[in-house]
Amino acid sequence: MSSKLSAKMQCRTDNCQPVRYGTPEYLQVIEDIGRSAAESKLEGVNPHAAIDIVRQSRLGALRVPQAQGGGGCSIRELFAALIDLAEADPDIPHILRAHFWFVEELMRLTNSADRDRWLERIVAGDIFGNAVTEIGGSAAVGAFVLQTQLTPKGDGYVLNGTKYYCTGSLYSDWVRVIASNPEGELASAVIPTDRDGVDMKDDWDGIGQRLTGSGTINFDDAIVSADELLQATLMTEVDGESPQIPTEPYLLGQLCQLILTAIIVGVLRSILNDAVQLVRKRERTYSHGSAETAAADPLLLDVIGRIASSAIAAEAVVMAAADAQDEALATLVNGVTDFDLTHRGSLLAAQAKVMIDEIAPRAATMLFDVGGSSAIKQSADLDRHWRNIRTLSSHNPTPYKSRAIADYIVNGEYLPQNSFF
Repeated sequence: MSSKLSAKMQCRTDNCQPVRYGTPEYLQVIEDIGRSAAESKLEGVNPHAAIDIVRQSRLGALRVPQAQGGGGCSIRELFAALIDLAEADPDIPHILRAHFWFVEELMRLTNSADRDRWLERIVAGDIFGNAVTEIGGSAAVGAFVLQTQLTPKGDGYVLNGTKYYCTGSLYSDWVRVIASNPEGELASAVIPTDRDGVDMKDDWDGIGQRLTGSGTINFDDAIVSADELLQATLMTEVDGESPQIPTEPYLLGQLCQLILTAIIVGVLRSILNDAVQLVRKRERTYSHGSAETAAADPLLLDVIGRIASSAIAAEAVVMAAADAQDEALATLVNGVTDFDLTHRGSLLAAQAKVMIDEIAPRAATMLFDVGGSSAIKQSADLDRHWRNIRTLSSHNPTPYKSRAIADYIVNGEYLPQNSFF
């Protein structure tokens, strides 16, 4: 283990217990993260300080059972926390998306040694990123035909290849890598981000979610020890219609996709907050307005009422989808969950995305209807909401979701089984 990583671990060894959802300490952590992220943006730097608050508070251990030192929250509570984080700053929960995905996979591992080893690091405050996606080549997205190679060498392995859209890894202590082994099978490894041969680039140039560290990682003969390997069967796409179909691909996909949708809900809350402040602070209105002040104008109040209704409706459907995931996980036995309940979780996550992807951009545009011409100043940065929503919703385009939803409802075809759905 590198000296840099050891120092990170040492500074967190004897700190407070992991924060638990809904407590006063939790609310203070969310406030501190939002304030720190805002300060970083004003200074023009990445929000490393905000992620350090996540480390110190052990917020990344929200889902780890209390018996293992974690926060012990439900899936519903996790998504409520993600919405809170997104309201504070939408980059932060996006940075942590791969981390929470990794936590969920660990808790379903049947290999108790691997599970307990990595959950211990999560409870200690470590953050885990991802290196999964590749671009180029002819393989379809979601097929997991990978060019990155994990090759045996001595007592371990070496890793070579390039990964893209490695969201969160720039801020992480460890990175989860999916690669191909010499037999052409998927292999999964977890290695420190500061290991020799791991070159992370802050080259993400999206229109929104700009500070998520969603850049490139090059692996050049990076050493991987044998005990840093994990089973990678969770990434395999499965065909068939029998109730015996493995449920793991659904569990992974519905969690990862709903996190993105939940972040949009947090953005909707911020849009509402900004709309209210814009109207309250407007010192004058039009001579042809419907009231003497903006705050009393029924037309502007109508717009804010519709934004508020969109925000609460979006939150409700995300919570319904989260409840479905809790119900499915309650049936977990030996790594397998009830098929019908698990499929329902994916269906509701897909339906939540279709609905929210439609209403959220409209709410971001409506914000300018209450702000007047001063709202379009670059210094106000109100266009960030639309840009963030458009970036988040562009993950796994909505038309594929709506088509699959209809195919199930009309024809009984089960939803696709891969984490990109």
